[in-house]
Amino acid sequence: MEDLSQEKWTKIDKKILAILQQDATLSVAEVANQVGLSQSPCWRRINRLEQAGLIRRRVALLDAQKLGLGVVVFVNVRLSGHADQSLREFEEAICAFPEVTECYTMTGSMDFHLRILVKDIQGYERFFRDHLSQMPAVREVHSSVAITQLKYTTELPLGLLNDELK
Repeated sequence: MEDLSQEKWTKIDKKILAILQQDATLSVAEVANQVGLSQSPCWRRINRLEQAGLIRRRVALLDAQKLGLGVVVFVNVRLSGHADQSLREFEEAICAFPEVTECYTMTGSMDFHLRILVKDIQGYERFFRDHLSQMPAVREVHSSVAITQLKYTTELPLGLLNDELK
């Protein structure tokens, strides 16, 4: 695949990305109409955005509450050491658990921040007892259960970008 990291992105590309963030099921003709292009040039732009990795994939966003996955737990984890092997083992293990929907390496006093989705608090207790607390590199775990979700979005704030995307 060619390196498109130095590619120049236009206002139209930014509009296309914004539209697809709202509804990726739109046809190319519908997107083209909204950005003022004909279908072929719009398709080429979308294809170029995908090839460049700006569009990673198109997915359906599911409602966790309606599916019965109503408990969100944020977990901060400190490891007992930072040897490459310990870090790799923890990262591989944590990424394999479907309950972990996000995982970040952190600065500060904790090493990782996790977002865990489960049916109920007993589901988190099982996850903690059976998995998280059994990991040899884990030294400390601090959990917080979310009470109310005020905002959740997968949309990136494209308005913060310059007219040329990098």
